[in-house]
Amino acid sequence: MLNRRYIRVKVFQALYKYYQSSDRDMVAVEKELMASINKINELYVYMLLFVLELRDCAQKQQNHAKEKKLATEEDLNPNSRFIENRVFKILDENTLFKKMVENRKLSWYLEESMVKKIFNKIKESEVYGKYLYTGNGTFKEDQEILTKIYKKFIWEYELLHHHIEEKSIYWMDDLAIVNVAVLKTISNLKETDQPESDILTDLFKDEKDDRAFLKELLAKTAADDTLYENQIMSAAKNWEVDRIAILDMILMKMALCEMQNFSGIPIKVSLNEYIELSKDYSTPKSKTFINGILDKLAGQLKTSGEIVKTGRGLVE
Repeated sequence: MLNRRYIRVKVFQALYKYYQSSDRDMVAVEKELMASINKINELYVYMLLFVLELRDCAQKQQNHAKEKKLATEEDLNPNSRFIENRVFKILDENTLFKKMVENRKLSWYLEESMVKKIFNKIKESEVYGKYLYTGNGTFKEDQEILTKIYKKFIWEYELLHHHIEEKSIYWMDDLAIVNVAVLKTISNLKETDQPESDILTDLFKDEKDDRAFLKELLAKTAADDTLYENQIMSAAKNWEVDRIAILDMILMKMALCEMQNFSGIPIKVSLNEYIELSKDYSTPKSKTFINGILDKLAGQLKTSGEIVKTGRGLVE
């Protein structure tokens, strides 16, 4: 599920591109930002489809083994528990999932060799063998084997990461969230789910509200750029504006925008979020610098009435 930190990161990346651009075309930047958000659903469906590809790969290998001239008893009568996993059946028959795959023209056909490599590693694993030959054949076991396989063999597979990055410039940033959504989807399935059941995970907590937050944070940070820069420089005595790292400046401008325009978000939340983002996206010393500037400005802006929070407990 997309959280506000993820949305802040997306806006931060869009603003960086905006400030680095010579023409500073906000319409184009917002359009690209929304396209990157829309791509998340596509990646989610794509990775769910990969789970089904494992079944198809297993089926092809069994069919090939049966056709061998010197087929063994095991080749002719293989253990088909993995292929018959009921999670595969639910995904394969789900109307909405199939429609999304078809509409987006998604397929792993050209990456068949990569799927095969991953499945061969899965076949050699202890967890796979244990699933085939032990247990009680429950639906919960069907779910658990796929979540274990996904975490161990798909989530961290480097070759798959390269493929994802080549498919879309947005997807590598989105993969961690999508992986969680895929695991959640598998875990939430019920054996009684029908083809028309709504089995897919909503990536937004409140899509309308989250998209509005994203657009407003982007637009208002850019529109009031001069105001936020002046506020920052008033608190950063003995610093010239060109001595402040551009990434630090963008994060502080976003924080100031959020504190002064989003009355329902507590000041402490905004401060903590942007200080945390500085750890991942700026210099080692940025955290202390940003914390000092924002903490000072938060106090001044509350006193002057430029920060007004509404709702119980939101002023502190």
